[in-house]
Amino acid sequence: MHRLICSLLMPALGLALLPACSPFQPRPLSPSLELATLEGGRLDDPKLREFARAVRPDLAWSPKAWNLDALSTAALYFHPEIELARQEWLEAQGAMTTAKQLPNPMATLNPAYNTSSGSAVTPWIGAVSFDWLLETAGKRTHRQEKARLLAESARQKYVAKAHEVRAKVRAAMLEAFSARETEALLSKQQAAREDLVKVLEGQLAAGEATQIEVARERIIREQTKLALIDSRGKKRLAQVKLAVAVGLSARAFDSVKISFADFEHSRVIPSSEARRRAILGRPDMQAAVADYAASEAALRLEIAKQYPDIHLGPGYQFDQGENKWGLNLTLELPILNHNKGGIAEAEAKRGQAAAKFRVVQNKVLGEIELALASLSGAREKEAAAQALADQTDKQEKLTQRLLDSGEVPRQNVVLARLESSTAAQSKLEAQLKAQEAIGELEAALQSPLELPASLFVAPKAVVKKSK
Repeated sequence: MHRLICSLLMPALGLALLPACSPFQPRPLSPSLELATLEGGRLDDPKLREFARAVRPDLAWSPKAWNLDALSTAALYFHPEIELARQEWLEAQGAMTTAKQLPNPMATLNPAYNTSSGSAVTPWIGAVSFDWLLETAGKRTHRQEKARLLAESARQKYVAKAHEVRAKVRAAMLEAFSARETEALLSKQQAAREDLVKVLEGQLAAGEATQIEVARERIIREQTKLALIDSRGKKRLAQVKLAVAVGLSARAFDSVKISFADFEHSRVIPSSEARRRAILGRPDMQAAVADYAASEAALRLEIAKQYPDIHLGPGYQFDQGENKWGLNLTLELPILNHNKGGIAEAEAKRGQAAAKFRVVQNKVLGEIELALASLSGAREKEAAAQALADQTDKQEKLTQRLLDSGEVPRQNVVLARLESSTAAQSKLEAQLKAQEAIGELEAALQSPLELPASLFVAPKAVVKKSK
């Protein structure tokens, strides 16, 4: 009889289980292949173009010069931190599927043999029983709500990571812009210093200048030359930093033209209402809110666990020729504990989530206020530096006209060029400070308009490169 039960039950279980099983798909991680992928990444990758068209339909994707928007989009495709945040989001979505699942029933086979039976039918006793779990007090609903909120938190953290990566790209581009402009200014200063030394050497030969004056200008010329060499090194270093910020190797930028037009104008300071909306809508704020709501759902789940689940156990027994049916009813008796420990832990975690939200809120407010204060001071200095640069430019042009008319010596023109170059350098430094403050404000506000909304709909909607 036991053979009959097994022959009927086991194939049925096998047919029920096998089609639903997911096979393991090995994906070995090879450091050498990953390094080759990193080193082989290029901005003209066709898959990057597909990705950009999917997430940035507002951009005409054929950049001849890569600006902030284009490089930020490339960073969203290449940067490994974005992929990590995306995979964490996918994991949270998987947890939502797990929370929706109903528990599988349990089947128990219990064959027995009666050695003292005198029955002529069979001494074998075949039995099979099942265990069906019926959850009570809405536990499954609370579990689903917790998983949904944690998935929303993961999505917001993914958005926050995208803003963070964009901020890194902007900072690296600003450093590259600074290095380029500084090199250009120092080249002009170097040329002016060369002219001044030649003028003084001519005056020395005519007895109109001293050796000390010539030696001093030669030293300043060499110091300017050293500063120029240093600026060229910083320019190369800035290019490497920009490549790292995008998620590529430095060689990927060897023949790439970068557009720095984004740093040639200042951003308008948003109104107090716009800042308030940005604060409330910041991804990390939204993630903290979702984490708190998930902690409340977890607390509801722990409270629901005070109420025991019900186990239904229908069974069948073939007892020496007799068919016997039974039904077991099992439930936990809450006489030793009422899940007070789990409830206390969940309450403490809810308190932690509330405290973390306040920490994030305070951090956001501080970042925005500091960025606004920094931008206000930087713009005031930028305006003063611009006025000084305009004045020295006019003075240089006037001195050149006086030289052309023979009213002043060439030395005056060279000195005016140096003054104009020095003022231009002060103007550049003020401009860079203002752009740094703008970057800090953008990073603090994390406006959704700075990144494509289509990127944050669902992870599967994002076209990713294949390994």
